[in-house]
Amino acid sequence: MKRRREDRSPSSDSERDRRKREKKLKKEKKKKDKKEKKERKRKELKEKKAKKDKKEKKKSKNESLHKEPEESDLAEQKRRAPMTKEEWEKQQSQVRREFDEDTGRMRLVKGTGEILEECVSKERQMAINKQATKADGESFQRYLAKQM
Repeated sequence: MKRRREDRSPSSDSERDRRKREKKLKKEKKKKDKKEKKERKRKELKEKKAKKDKKEKKKSKNESLHKEPEESDLAEQKRRAPMTKEEWEKQQSQVRREFDEDTGRMRLVKGTGEILEECVSKERQMAINKQATKADGESFQRYLAKQM
């Protein structure tokens, strides 16, 4: 049997209202705490930045104002700049042989780190696989030795 609103006692209504108010207060408090935490973080970041700027100002004050830009400064600026087409082509055209210590293989590596395949004869491929398998086994044994 369902109770009607009129059947409920006034004390249960006030209790329900009290719970609603408490719930609402908790939500508001949580919201306020979150906002305060965010504000504290913002202030901390501002203070850190101010300290950093202050240090940089001191540093620049100590250096002369009419100083020529150093090579390292120019290199830093160039490093941050986008690569030109010529620079990219030059980098891509460089292919080098690198020894992979872990597997014991010699690899062809393009300028950016891309691994290239090398065309070899069937006999050379068999020799490479044999040597690589041996190196893989040794590498695995070293790994097991470290674990123990």
